[in-house]
Amino acid sequence: MARIKFAGRTISLPASSFARVSLGVALIVGGVLGFLPVLGFWMLPLGILVLSIDVPHIRRYRRRFVVWWGRSQFNRWKGPSSPTMSGPNRSSD
Repeated sequence: MARIKFAGRTISLPASSFARVSLGVALIVGGVLGFLPVLGFWMLPLGILVLSIDVPHIRRYRRRFVVWWGRSQFNRWKGPSSPTMSGPNRSSD
């Protein structure tokens, strides 16, 4: 059974490749029709995420995005870095 890990949650998908591709395409079509009351634009990225399991070209872009997102999150928490220490925390005195 295929699984997607997204936002700290694991989502189970159908075991059949045909069913996953059909689900992904249906979500993308529903996302394009997101202006309708029941459907929403949230379906578009979810459909692309489901398709990324079976389509290597989309999987490549998803992996690049995950790496980029991880790096940006790390740099955001790491804070600004400077090659030289200055100020009250300087320990070379």
